[in-house]
Amino acid sequence: MNYNFFALISRMRYIERWALMRNTRTENLCEHSMEVAMIAHALCTIGNVRYGKTLDADKAALVGLYHDASEIITGDMPTPVKYFNKELKQAYKEVEAIADDKLLDKLPKDLRPAYEKIFKGDGGPNEAYMRKLVKAADKLSALIKCMAEVSAGNTEFRTAKESTEKSIRSLYQELPEVLDFVNEFLGPYGDTLDELT
Repeated sequence: MNYNFFALISRMRYIERWALMRNTRTENLCEHSMEVAMIAHALCTIGNVRYGKTLDADKAALVGLYHDASEIITGDMPTPVKYFNKELKQAYKEVEAIADDKLLDKLPKDLRPAYEKIFKGDGGPNEAYMRKLVKAADKLSALIKCMAEVSAGNTEFRTAKESTEKSIRSLYQELPEVLDFVNEFLGPYGDTLDELT
């Protein structure tokens, strides 16, 4: 029997992000997910090395890779719409959960539990904190996109950049790993290849 899970996941490359805004360069869900995975891994590593945490950085990277997989079915819901009010936010979370289940149903039964732990969590130690760091990585990836667009002269992303920066600043006290990442790694994202190397 053939299973469709990975073929569906590979379609993340066709889901464009920021669809309501003019982009100088489009970003697809596959690119975004890879960046979130890298940043989530880095945030957990910072937490472990500097703050004495025992976070599963490898699992955080996997959660980051799959964090928006439901959008293969739902499409990318723009943030202002998704968070317009509590009722819409809750309804969208339910739609995402249904979409996740539809994806997980495309796996053989013996493999599904391993992927459910990635999609839904397993309640392990520090699971909730690790998932907060994945959400923070998602916001940092969004900020990096906004920075690139503004740097390219696209003022369409100016207010998105400002609101995303504000959202990230609100995380500093609870998630000091985020502040470390911003202070040490965010700045060079605007540099040229010559400057980076």
